[in-house]
Amino acid sequence: MMPPAAALTVEEREGQTVLILAGYLDARAAGHLWRQTMRAARRAPAVALDLTALQYCDMSGAALLVAAEAAHAKPVALIGASPLIGALLQRARVAAAAPPPVRATATAAVFGSEALAIFCDAMAFMGEVAVAVATLPARARMLRMPDLLRYADQAGVQAIPLVLLLGYLMGLILAFQSAVPMRRFGADLFVANLVAISLLRELGPLLSSVILAGRTGSAFAAEIGSMKVNQEVDALVTMSLDPVTMLVLPRLIAAMLVMPAMVLALDIAGLAGMATVMKAFGYPLITVAHQVQSAATATDLFGGLFKGLCFGSAVAVIGCRAGLRTGVGPRAVGQAATAAVVGGIVATIFLDGLFALLFYRLNL
Repeated sequence: MMPPAAALTVEEREGQTVLILAGYLDARAAGHLWRQTMRAARRAPAVALDLTALQYCDMSGAALLVAAEAAHAKPVALIGASPLIGALLQRARVAAAAPPPVRATATAAVFGSEALAIFCDAMAFMGEVAVAVATLPARARMLRMPDLLRYADQAGVQAIPLVLLLGYLMGLILAFQSAVPMRRFGADLFVANLVAISLLRELGPLLSSVILAGRTGSAFAAEIGSMKVNQEVDALVTMSLDPVTMLVLPRLIAAMLVMPAMVLALDIAGLAGMATVMKAFGYPLITVAHQVQSAATATDLFGGLFKGLCFGSAVAVIGCRAGLRTGVGPRAVGQAATAAVVGGIVATIFLDGLFALLFYRLNL
């Protein structure tokens, strides 16, 4: 049987309004009596709370009494309050007087501290990778060749159809879009020069790294993240096996090996797409080939391959770092894969900007 809910009675005694509460003042009773109590406390010039017949009061009831005192905005006398209810009211008053918690705001200092923390964590992980590379001769047994070949196949061989398709379409689109403004000056033939330099110097390594980040970087993060969630990484540490050497280095080496081949395949496919458009414009393939040879140099080709090598290592390191930093919970692996893709693309564009500045300064 449920205890009787508290009832409120309002009386006038000696020039003041007395609010008499009797029964069990719990959350249910406080909700029913809230408006009536607030109305009586606001209207009366002097208020007293008679709690003599109050049998029970929880924190919700204490909140009602403290709110009545605040609504009256003047001292309120307590009549017949038991020591337990008095102590509960005192705690409720302290809680009500405490300032509200300050919500974190998106300020420049907050963003700066978060960026600094991310940068420090990335530098620490790069240090771990460097130590793993330096100590690899002593830990050669941890670097398993079957895993390396499997990662190379996953990152490079399986991505070749997508690389060829994207490169061919990109060369096709660039040739068509470049021919529109250059035709005004009768310079259709120089579309081959423009597309060749763009592919070899910039678009080849950049698009290849985007494909690597979307396909392989996310896969690296998801695989290692699943191992982290299932405590397999902790098991490696328990067995005195270095997770960076066993999990990161094979993926890093595989990405660095296949990335120049992917860049070269995308360049060839892009040039084939450009040649298709130039052939449709009526230019023979031998003329297009001469234009490409006169415009592009070995420096452009090997510079793009070197950039692809650096981009591939950055994508692999970021993907493995996101996997090893995976948290707990059902969404942790998905968040790690997302962070790997976003971080890989951002790092690739950032590095591409640095290389552009470096090549400009070196007059390459």
